[in-house]
Amino acid sequence: MELPQMPELMGLSLLLGLLALVATAAVARGWLRAEEETSGRSAGQKANGCPPDKSLKSKKQKPQQRIRKEKPQQHNFTHRLLAAALKSHSGNITCMDFSSNGKYLATCADDRTVRIWSTKDFLQREHRSMRANVDLDHAILVRFSPDCRAFIIWLANGDTLRVFKMIKRDDGGYTFMATPEDFPKKHKAPIVNIGIADTGKFIMTASSDTTILIWNLKGQVLSTINTNHMNNTYAAISPCSRFVASCGFTPDVKVWEVCFGKKGDFQEVVRAFELKGHSAAVHFFAFSNDSRRMASVSKDGTWKLWDTDVEYKKQQDPYLLRTGHFEEASTVPCRLALSPDAQVLALASGSSIHLYNTRRGEKEESFEQVHGECISDLSFDITGRLLASCGDRAVRLFHNTPGYRAVVEEMQALLKRASNESTRQRLQQQLTQAQEALKNLGALKK
Repeated sequence: MELPQMPELMGLSLLLGLLALVATAAVARGWLRAEEETSGRSAGQKANGCPPDKSLKSKKQKPQQRIRKEKPQQHNFTHRLLAAALKSHSGNITCMDFSSNGKYLATCADDRTVRIWSTKDFLQREHRSMRANVDLDHAILVRFSPDCRAFIIWLANGDTLRVFKMIKRDDGGYTFMATPEDFPKKHKAPIVNIGIADTGKFIMTASSDTTILIWNLKGQVLSTINTNHMNNTYAAISPCSRFVASCGFTPDVKVWEVCFGKKGDFQEVVRAFELKGHSAAVHFFAFSNDSRRMASVSKDGTWKLWDTDVEYKKQQDPYLLRTGHFEEASTVPCRLALSPDAQVLALASGSSIHLYNTRRGEKEESFEQVHGECISDLSFDITGRLLASCGDRAVRLFHNTPGYRAVVEEMQALLKRASNESTRQRLQQQLTQAQEALKNLGALKK
């Protein structure tokens, strides 16, 4: 038997030895790496002041638990004139609207809901509301229809109008149903306000450029208004439904008449009149309930009350009745609400509210830090007895004591001139009711 040659044996031995060395080095390197990772974890835990985690010994590490975000606390506010606080929304309320029959208040928030509140519960302990959900979006503006059987909202992401019908159930509640199609998108800038005429003949939408659109109820644009304000800060329909007004960067409020024929057909929009007198941009304006008075607040630090019961077709201009000072308006944007009888003016800046008697121009009440956020809406109810504001997740309702005082002053003046006994009795009854209300609120001046 022949033995293998010497060179072949030596080569085979060298190859086997090399493979053994490589295997040994790989095992040693893996062991050192494991030791380094274990010591590194222990050192990190000691450096953080934490004991070693037993879960590290297991092969599969448990996923880190999701940290739950705590809900922000509701802003607390108390005042002797606070009548109620409506708290059902889980997001910040952006807009509210009283129905024309005075029975309901609609609120919308960024929690994707619209809530309908019963006004008869305002002074009760429990405040009932009905909820309408806004699918895949949320509303930033809401307005009731004149017949209180529907409401419209402006969609934050959809940038258009959506109509909800209110269908009454047998139990007295309502079911809310959105119409199949939203209005077409027409605005090219953020919206500043929407409205429905009390006649039900048209809808208004206004954006922050210089555009106001007049729509019919089917979603067709009837007219486009260019306000020439450089930018719009606010626009609204008058309670009488004849006028649409706007304000913005220019120091005036412009008013147009929306004209319809005898058969109810739309004709045109024509310029009616302007409120001229401010020396800087106008933040906001409001109408009285009969549209015969208007109020405005400007960056020039003043508010003004106007008599708008004029024959503008005969070139008659509105009369300036009163000018008051409100320095906050010169530095921050402001909102304004005028009581239905135009006797009280409410001004909101930041999270505070100030009430003025328009007859004398004097400040009578102030409410500081009413909401946890800047006030987003401000409105009197249709009786003028309550003032509503929103700015966080709550609506706060205040007794309108300046309104009661204005009634007392007016009734006392009328009593001095009244000659008819029945008239005197009626005036005396109204005077007594206002005085009793002030007495119950601890606001009767001696």
